[in-house]
Amino acid sequence: MQLGTGLFTAQQRPDDDRGTADRYDEIIELTREIEAAGLDSAWVSEHHFAEDEYLSGTMPTLGAMAVATDDLEIGSCVALGPLYDPIRLAEDAATVDGLADGRLTLGLAIGSNPREFDVFGVPREERAERLADLVPFLRGAWSEGKLGYDSEFHDVPTDVPITPGPVDGDVPIMLGGAAKPAVRRAARIGDAWCAPSSLSVEGVRKRVEDIRRVRDEEGIDGDFTIYVLQHGWVGDSREEAWEAMRDGYFYLQRRYAEIFSGESVDELEAERKRELKEGAIFGTPEGVREELETYREALGDDVHFVLRTYYPGVDTEATVDCVHRLGDEVAPEL
Repeated sequence: MQLGTGLFTAQQRPDDDRGTADRYDEIIELTREIEAAGLDSAWVSEHHFAEDEYLSGTMPTLGAMAVATDDLEIGSCVALGPLYDPIRLAEDAATVDGLADGRLTLGLAIGSNPREFDVFGVPREERAERLADLVPFLRGAWSEGKLGYDSEFHDVPTDVPITPGPVDGDVPIMLGGAAKPAVRRAARIGDAWCAPSSLSVEGVRKRVEDIRRVRDEEGIDGDFTIYVLQHGWVGDSREEAWEAMRDGYFYLQRRYAEIFSGESVDELEAERKRELKEGAIFGTPEGVREELETYREALGDDVHFVLRTYYPGVDTEATVDCVHRLGDEVAPEL
């Protein structure tokens, strides 16, 4: 089992008086610490037009993370595929991959926030089809020679070469989503699938079975990685770990409720807070290891777990300590 962390969002909580530059400096500092802790990966997330400055520039941020590290896998979890100009995304992702010497994983999903689609001028009802169109476009753009792909949604000549290319000839594409069409889309056209944090262990297991069945029945060869996303924290005790992550975790989830619904959410309901606490993986290193082992038992050894330990407004030193405990006391036992 591989183990990574993130997801960097650069949000500014109301009680956080740091400026934009300070919060981005924190991302780079934490990225270095993630590599120093011996973890496998670090990730960013994407949303737009948020008052708290939720990270919108995935590629620039990943480029900075690339030059700050030597061996760490870096990636988007996830970039909102339908909102991108495909040529620019192909160029920018290949450039970041070059800066990272082949360490980029490009995570994509269809998105959901109505305002984002309205402002970008992209019909929300086309989002699944646009993502399905984007992936082969990127494959064609990163192949040798000319594009060779006729996009349904973008008027781009098929005989144009798009440069630069990725270091190893391709960038792994991870697709997100929990619904059956999204999971099967990942199985058919992706190199990986990311299980969202809303899924239980059993929910992830059933979808992984479906992925393997689809790829076997349709004769799809090649490596395929399962990423699993969940929130958590490592501390001296379960109570101390929860205390450290709680406020930032609930703030993040309240903002997600607004992003996904397009409506204001002043406070999470008590039942929702209870569900979020039950779903998170937090506590002592031993306790966290035991919970992660349940995923390995259900999915096998070949899984990449991304335990989210970055929460808006949480003290940087506390996050650094959590990251190192994750690397020093949890990862070696996995």
